[in-house]
Amino acid sequence: MLRADMDALPVQEDTGLPYASKVTATDREGKSVPVMHACGHDMHVTWLLGATTLFGKAREAWRGTLMAVFQPAEETASGAQAMIDDGLFKRFPKPDIILGQHVMMGLSGVLQCRPGVMTSAGDSLQVRLFGYGAHGSMPQASIDPVVMAAATVLRLQTIVSREIAPTEGAVVTVGSLQAGSKENVIPDEALLKLNVRTFDENVRKRILAAIKRIIDSEASGAPKPPEISPIDRYPLLVNDPGATNRVVDSFRSHFPDNRVQEIEQPASASEDFGLFGSEWHVPSVFWFVGGTDPEIYAKAQKAGLIEEIPTNHNPCFAPVIHPTLETGVEALVCAAGAWLSSSSS
Repeated sequence: MLRADMDALPVQEDTGLPYASKVTATDREGKSVPVMHACGHDMHVTWLLGATTLFGKAREAWRGTLMAVFQPAEETASGAQAMIDDGLFKRFPKPDIILGQHVMMGLSGVLQCRPGVMTSAGDSLQVRLFGYGAHGSMPQASIDPVVMAAATVLRLQTIVSREIAPTEGAVVTVGSLQAGSKENVIPDEALLKLNVRTFDENVRKRILAAIKRIIDSEASGAPKPPEISPIDRYPLLVNDPGATNRVVDSFRSHFPDNRVQEIEQPASASEDFGLFGSEWHVPSVFWFVGGTDPEIYAKAQKAGLIEEIPTNHNPCFAPVIHPTLETGVEALVCAAGAWLSSSSS
């Protein structure tokens, strides 16, 4: 099984490219938002279309069953589970291997993979803090949820620095803080949206418990307890070691050595790709394909400015088409070919 995710993001594209997105869509809250493929999923779809086209044109050269899965809603951590709930496992044959890939900021044409944990687990939470509104000139008459929210944000940043060992990776991010609409009105409530990334289930549990403890503590004088509700959750993505070695060997038989790299640490990004393998009890392998123009990457590397290259989810994220497109198609064909026997065997 080969998988490509298809969905875009509510981001205004700022790449300046002639094919830059000008599309708008309606989000889950009913708002009109600009939309772009800020995570490169359009490249993923093109890769899978290219690979299946090549396999279709050379059917006499291989034997087996190839299943191409185009998945929606990866960005909301709901697409893979929705396909499973829709009967994917009942309606299609169980594969021997599940393969997937993702374009990332990095030297175009270079493949990166590792056995074991490949991407982090991700938890997103919404927190509603309740206060008591008043005139901005009379703070003594209020229970200020803005101050409550600000204090909460600062204390949440101490979880990783003071409660998690330096050898254990984790990220806690408050990506949204909304409260009030006028400078002289103290509002009744504030809304926070948090994102947590972890690489170990025990660390994950400790962080989620610490988040609740801190939020409850900062809201101790509130008129009612805070509401903490999940938005979405991504599981750990774990590459099967044996299958990973098989994929990497296939890559090395096709690509030059300098274009196949084993990364030492898992990525802090998250993916729902792993659900297909874990729920179907099938080994899976996921890898990255660099998409940054080699000239741009070389200049940034020489100047020590790699971190300034636009990453996924940035309005300026624009994988260079060549050799990124060819690399992704070839990688899928190589990896799948490691399981599809030749017609002569």
